[in-house]
Amino acid sequence: MKGDVILLNEHHIHAAKVIAPQISDKIIAKPTRYVITVAGESGSGKSETAQAILNELEKSGISSIILGQDDYFYLPPKSNSEKRRVDPNWLGPHMEVNFPVFEQNLIDAIHSSDKIIKPLIDYNANSISSETVSLEGVKVVIAEGTYTSLLKHVDLKIFITRNWMTTLGDRKKRNRGNEVNDPFTENILATEHKIIAGHRQLADFIINDDFEVINPEPGN
Repeated sequence: MKGDVILLNEHHIHAAKVIAPQISDKIIAKPTRYVITVAGESGSGKSETAQAILNELEKSGISSIILGQDDYFYLPPKSNSEKRRVDPNWLGPHMEVNFPVFEQNLIDAIHSSDKIIKPLIDYNANSISSETVSLEGVKVVIAEGTYTSLLKHVDLKIFITRNWMTTLGDRKKRNRGNEVNDPFTENILATEHKIIAGHRQLADFIINDDFEVINPEPGN
């Protein structure tokens, strides 16, 4: 999403250094592009972890791109927030997020398209446009976002356990709107917590509250 802020810290880099070496051979062996998801709650470090993994894979000569779920909302941020306030049902992956387009972008990427046309949300302008992303030389697509564990065309799923209460400091640093001072938004985050609580069961790697990497099924 245009206008978003990504602040890489050592714990993001450490997690990436643990994960990247364990998947590089699988990435190279796959004849088509490899898809990774990084999921978790708001402020948990999804964007940063995705970027850190991209950086680590680049060191091994594996080129990646990141697709952020924030670009796939049906409405831009301010409009989406207003919609949530007037419609209590307007919340969750199947209401707010354009998963059909997200899935299609992944399918096109997997099946060797040399480019994809994807939505692009401008946070500051509160607008949605589109952009063409080149896939030339790209071997890995990293999809990051709260609900990305639900995407179907995926080789590896990562879930970050940090919840909306423990991410308060990071959300303040991100300073996206006035979300940390808004009781309505905090209630939304509490609801999102309940929605994705079980998504950790879908993960191949879990990054816990201390950013330690856990593989629930070693050798998987």
